[in-house]
Amino acid sequence: MTGTHLGMPAFPAAAPAFPAAAREAVRDEVLRANLRHATHTIRDKRRRAVAELADWDRLRAAGKAVKDHTLRHLDRYLLQLEAAVTAAGGTVHWAADADEANRIVTDLVRATGEREVVKVKSMATQEIGLNEALEEAGIAAYETDLAELIVQLGHDRPSHILVPAIHRNRAEIRDIFRAEMGGWGRPAPEPLGDDPRELAEAARLHLREKFLRAKVAVSGANFMVAETGTMVVFESEGNGRMCLTLPETLISVVGIEKVVPTFRDLEIFLQTLPRSSTAERMNPYTTMWTGTTDGDGPSAFHLVLLDNGRTDTLADPTGRQALRCIRCSACLNVCPVYERAGGHAYGSVYPGPIGAILSPQLRGTGSAIDASLPYASTLCGACYEVCPVAIDIPEVLVHLRERVAQGGPVTRGGVRVTLRPADGRTAERAAMRAARLLLDRPGALRAAERLLARARRLAPRTLPGAGRGWTDSRELPTVAAESFRDWWARERSDPR
Repeated sequence: MTGTHLGMPAFPAAAPAFPAAAREAVRDEVLRANLRHATHTIRDKRRRAVAELADWDRLRAAGKAVKDHTLRHLDRYLLQLEAAVTAAGGTVHWAADADEANRIVTDLVRATGEREVVKVKSMATQEIGLNEALEEAGIAAYETDLAELIVQLGHDRPSHILVPAIHRNRAEIRDIFRAEMGGWGRPAPEPLGDDPRELAEAARLHLREKFLRAKVAVSGANFMVAETGTMVVFESEGNGRMCLTLPETLISVVGIEKVVPTFRDLEIFLQTLPRSSTAERMNPYTTMWTGTTDGDGPSAFHLVLLDNGRTDTLADPTGRQALRCIRCSACLNVCPVYERAGGHAYGSVYPGPIGAILSPQLRGTGSAIDASLPYASTLCGACYEVCPVAIDIPEVLVHLRERVAQGGPVTRGGVRVTLRPADGRTAERAAMRAARLLLDRPGALRAAERLLARARRLAPRTLPGAGRGWTDSRELPTVAAESFRDWWARERSDPR
């Protein structure tokens, strides 16, 4: 294994702004074909699965209510969770940021004397770059989810919340398995074709030896129950069940927003999450565990509660609704921007519409990529319509666009600070001020409309300066012969 990269490559800190990254992605015809086929297939199946429930809207409202209530009382429920996990034999650790979480997990693995871990698919560990941190400490982290395995073997980055390797087709996966599996453990069988059953069997054989050898596992959790201290993981392949039951030590890294008050609350999400993510009535594998039990499962359980910007996000009355997210990925599958640009253009492990509002809040808007993400949307509202916890993503996008363009008070690191407007937004701010002045003065607006109507033959086909970014890919609408105001006055005055 010497010289083999065991981490998952992190997104670069200085990732290019979304428009530049997306421009490059849309030129890749194979990528676009892969995304179009996958997203259309998933969303069509989801639509049929959701239509089976006559009370879907009520379930959606109930999920929203539970998450909102929990976020309002998050301090109380987290302390209740800590007490319940501790009483059940687990150990709770608190991590303010990614560095602290990585340090805690690395120290826990070192204390076991082991130098490798198996991992359940986890967005939180990708968010903090845990694989890279473990690699630096000489610890090999093996992804066991099939899609995550493809990404890891391909020295790639995830591009989708549910299906991290959605940007790969079967032929590409076959080539990755042939070239890389031998350097990570059991090589791919010969000959290996691109039939999905062959690829799945190759992965199963490759991973089996790791499951049977591993003494330490790392996971996330879809939900944590404050009432009982129970952790819940939804998955479709069985790899998670192997990781959560076979090793001697289990370490779960979970965002603090994943807590729900009572075991009964799971009834809602057991129905909405599978249908919104995999379009199934229920997950094939739903694993729940509470602390440790002698002779059953891991003998040591550690829960690392991760903040990493979540408390700052909670302080924003508009933006905090992003913390309701249950990571179903339904918003990605209906987003026209994601379908064309793919996940890598978002420069984050959270791509698509939810990433466009979550990443700039967790990381701030100081970088080029994070300042551009709120603009990575058409504001069509499809994401809101499919969200099983009714996150109004367009509302938060507009809210964050205002923050980028205008600056203003935000909470960073628990401290209230005032952001300066982002660089390069001077023209936008000037345009918004001019629009406000015009719209506040009906007489001036009426005169401007009449002037535009009379000068419609002189209207340009393209805009100069900052407006060029719009007209490079769109045609300016034709100026109407008369304004709506004049049309309305004429029609209303008609004696008929």
